[in-house]
Amino acid sequence: MPEVHARLSASGAKKWLNCPGSIQLESQFENIPSEFAQEGTTAHALAEAKLRFALKQIKRTEYAALVKKLDVNGEMEEYTDGYRDFVIKRYNHALKTTPDAKLLIEQKLDLSKWVPQGFGTGDAVIVGDGILEIVDLKYGAGVAVSADWNPQLRLYALGALDSFDFLYDIKIIRTVIYQPRKDNISCESITPEDLCAWGEIVAEKAKIAADDAITECTAGDHCDEGFCRARAVCRAYAEKRSSLAKLDFKPPAKLTLEEVAEVLEQSAKLKKWAELVNDYALDQAVNHEADIPGYKLVEGKSSRKYSKSDDVISKILVENGYSENDIFNRSIKCITEMEKLLGKTRFASLLKDCVIKPQGKLTLVPIEDKRPAVNSASQAADDFAEIIEKENK
Repeated sequence: MPEVHARLSASGAKKWLNCPGSIQLESQFENIPSEFAQEGTTAHALAEAKLRFALKQIKRTEYAALVKKLDVNGEMEEYTDGYRDFVIKRYNHALKTTPDAKLLIEQKLDLSKWVPQGFGTGDAVIVGDGILEIVDLKYGAGVAVSADWNPQLRLYALGALDSFDFLYDIKIIRTVIYQPRKDNISCESITPEDLCAWGEIVAEKAKIAADDAITECTAGDHCDEGFCRARAVCRAYAEKRSSLAKLDFKPPAKLTLEEVAEVLEQSAKLKKWAELVNDYALDQAVNHEADIPGYKLVEGKSSRKYSKSDDVISKILVENGYSENDIFNRSIKCITEMEKLLGKTRFASLLKDCVIKPQGKLTLVPIEDKRPAVNSASQAADDFAEIIEKENK
């Protein structure tokens, strides 16, 4: 998989399209991949190997050697199997109308017509007569990603259209997000004309973002959705978060419901911002010997732990008259760990009758959350009726 990233990357397009100054500010921070990003990289490498093997682009021994280098589990195996099967299904569909349709895996796409020195990599690009399809694997399990107006996928589509339109006379472009851990497959269809019109707008914004003199930042949802590395010190982001202070910390009983809604909207973001600033300050103090006014570094609370292996400790105790039942706790793996061990399909087939999902605790979430709304009063009445019915049996 490619490890080089464009300065104005397609994956970061939502960020720099809305905040050109983020390019300059982020450049001051080292790009250290999180464990989730590393997990995604592993999943993409595994998915690529599975597709290439399915298409007979690599031999079984090559495939085995590639997979051996990766740290994978049963869950990742299952989810990447699903991605492989989905892409092959889409490719076979294209072959029905276009015998010479192409499936390009990890295809490098030139985006320099729209983004200075821009390029990207399409996970799977399917092209045939009249149709261009971009399938992007998202392995994250946090937030469901939508293909609608997705700038990353649209940029990939522009690059692919530029490369293949003269060969296949593309009439419609389809971008697809395949996000198995969220059970999410999202699709957007767009004409080449509409895509190119959007590309012209992007090209103008990309010129601004590429200008080193542009340093002013604009805060918004793109900061968190794009995981901007500069959030901890960005003044625009701080001012956006501090808007909560205008409520003057009134007692909740004196707030209107509209003000309560605003507090709910801001509090989660404020908490996240505080965590970012705290992590940044700690890093500066520990790794750069910075003095944070009014603060000092101390050792946190610590707990005792064994310095020897379980085998060594158990041997000492058994030799001194204690039984294994005395010194060992035995418990079955939790559901999440067991599902990872067995794989989602086998877990369901073996243990489906051994798992229940109790009703979750009621909580307030933004209106755009996909979970169905619960009327707490009517829900309580239903629960009460259910209890009465059980008692009468």
